Amino acid sequence: MAKLEGLLGLAMRAGQLTPGADLALREIKAGKAALVLVDAMASDNTRKKLQDACAFRRVPMHIMEAGLLDRACGREGRMAASLKKGGICDQILQNLHQTGEPLK
Repeated sequence: MAKLEGLLGLAMRAGQLTPGADLALREIKAGKAALVLVDAMASDNTRKKLQDACAFRRVPMHIMEAGLLDRACGREGRMAASLKKGGICDQILQNLHQTGEPLK
C-alpha cells in the first residue's frame, strides 16, 4: 500500500488526480477520467452515483482502503478521486492488479 499511496501523492502533485466526489463525477462526464477511486467509508449515495457514471462511461472504479485517499492527497474528507489518462494512472492500475484487488 505504501507504493500505491506514493503514486497517488505523485499524481496529485502532477495534477493528474482530481480529489472529491463531485469533481470526479465531472471528470467522468467530461470523458477525462481513466480511473475512479472511492474510499471504503464513502456513503452509499456517493458510491452509487460514481458507480453508475463509471458503468455508463466504461471507466474502471476501485474501492480503496479507508483513509488512503486522505493521506495521499494531503486533504481530509476526500471520499473519491479520479485519475486522468497517462503514465501515472497506468502505474496505479498495474499496482492494483498486482495486489489482486478487483476493479469494478
